[in-house]
Amino acid sequence: MATTSIKASMGLREWIMLLVLSVLWGGSFFFVEIVLTELRPFTTVTLRVGLAALALWIFVGLTGRAIPGGRSVWLAFLGMGILNNAIPFSLITWGQTEIASGLASILNATTPLFTVIIAGLLLSDERANPSKLFGVLFGFAGCILIIGPTALHELGVGALAQLAVLAAALSYAFAGVYGRRFQSMGIDPVVTAAGQTTASTLILVPITFLFEDPLAQAWPSVETWAAIAALAVLSTAIAYVLYFRILASAGATNLLLVTFLIPVSAIFLGSVFLGEKLSFLHFAGLALIGIGLGVIDGRVFRRRPLNERS
Repeated sequence: MATTSIKASMGLREWIMLLVLSVLWGGSFFFVEIVLTELRPFTTVTLRVGLAALALWIFVGLTGRAIPGGRSVWLAFLGMGILNNAIPFSLITWGQTEIASGLASILNATTPLFTVIIAGLLLSDERANPSKLFGVLFGFAGCILIIGPTALHELGVGALAQLAVLAAALSYAFAGVYGRRFQSMGIDPVVTAAGQTTASTLILVPITFLFEDPLAQAWPSVETWAAIAALAVLSTAIAYVLYFRILASAGATNLLLVTFLIPVSAIFLGSVFLGEKLSFLHFAGLALIGIGLGVIDGRVFRRRPLNERS
């Protein structure tokens, strides 16, 4: 598989984008919980990607970005839409109807584990090494502490739903590797985000009508529509523009570290806006995630040449 070179370590710009992305995706679990009180899973996912695609194409038109043509480009959008939207969104959304969002977040945090392996096998510039594997394990342990080890008590209950979320994490990992091609194709990240959400919408609309008949469902409340709008615009449209920018410069392994930061964002948002208190386990989890990210990034533990030391 042909690839373009990426940076082994992320710069300040990439770290800031990763933190913002973690906040946007962290909010998606909360918004999905609200929407599922009134709408069914496929309907929720289809509205999410469909409205995101609409918002992105409006932005593409207003900013005058070039829209690529050609069968190969749209086939690439289709592949990305399947791996990065249709499969994982559907599996996670359905999974959240059977298991708590905390457990779903822990299972979703296995994404970097899968990515290190898959990228290491398929991408010449993202080979797996012991430091990456140790870093991922530290980060995963930190996620468990932050969300709460008690969430693991649910393991085995709703086993099929748990396997669905794990399958979604695996799909995200393949998507991160597959998405590297858009940089070499020279496609703008906003257009790529619009193309993949459009492709996934075209896939999900007939599936939704086949299994759920959304027109027969009750009209959602204002609160649910607000959650749908936030899910589509913030957690999907804007989030995927950042996703493809980070992917192009930092690679799949670095990008999908965002799943470690999602619980961090959720904890701090709860502390700031809901008055939730931080416990020792939260800080211990943050420390483990910090160590894991530092090990994977590599610069903190990299030996400097003698002439650079003080």
